[in-house]
Amino acid sequence: MASDGSTPVGPRLLGPSDVRALATGIGLRPSKQRGQNFVIDANTVRRIVRVAGVGFDDVVLEVGPGLGSLTLALLGVAKHVVAVEVDERLARALPTTVTDRAPAYSDRFELVPADAMRLTQVPGPAPTALVANLPYNVAVPVLLHLLALLPSLERGLVMVQAEVADRLAAPPGSRTYGVPSVKAAWYADLRRAGSVSRSVFWPAPNVDSGLVSFVRREPPTTTASREEVFAVVDAAFAQRRKGLRAALRVLAPVDRVEAALEAAGLAGSTRGEQLGVEDFARLADELAPVVRQ
Repeated sequence: MASDGSTPVGPRLLGPSDVRALATGIGLRPSKQRGQNFVIDANTVRRIVRVAGVGFDDVVLEVGPGLGSLTLALLGVAKHVVAVEVDERLARALPTTVTDRAPAYSDRFELVPADAMRLTQVPGPAPTALVANLPYNVAVPVLLHLLALLPSLERGLVMVQAEVADRLAAPPGSRTYGVPSVKAAWYADLRRAGSVSRSVFWPAPNVDSGLVSFVRREPPTTTASREEVFAVVDAAFAQRRKGLRAALRVLAPVDRVEAALEAAGLAGSTRGEQLGVEDFARLADELAPVVRQ
């Protein structure tokens, strides 16, 4: 509510001409290296916010806000939005865009001019949700870093390259299941939440995008550290055609690997893509004492 008791006018979302005008105004040519593809369709950002399930109790972390398309939509529904932007020109321009197009909501907005991969903390209240159009080239490491850094993140929705979305949400045994699938599952339950056409971006990427939603859960019970479990995951998928008996030799002698597999109830011919994160945690339980030596 506004101070006079009236309902504030909602943020004015960006359309194609608005996005291009903002970019021209700061002399920006979208960088392929930084994965800069800006959403130009207001209905798409409304859909993302709706599917994310963000409400007024949420403190939302947004990574790569760019020119502010999704930021403005989030401000209309969230308690607070913290936007992390690495591009200096975009970071300087975004507060002005928020003030101009969402003046009644600007006190809900906070900018962090930084590389998300180098974040060690987020200022202000602890974020409860991550909603972001993640740059394609760093989407998985950014997501994993933030899930590890911010245990307060209860849920989220990220837009990533369609192929990456398939990998993140893939179940064990599927063609796209791999390292990202297992490591993300350590932190949360993930699912595919829709597709996004390349036509809603400027410039249009060469691929379509996918939405992945996640809900935080407790990691599997294990005496091994997360790093030790992830080391087993990396080794198991380094040579996908090999069974675990051969793949895990980089971590321990073959006799210790065989003993660990037997103790974990796994056959040596089993491949990494057949195991869930709980299986990897159980296997790491057996291998960690050897790896630490």
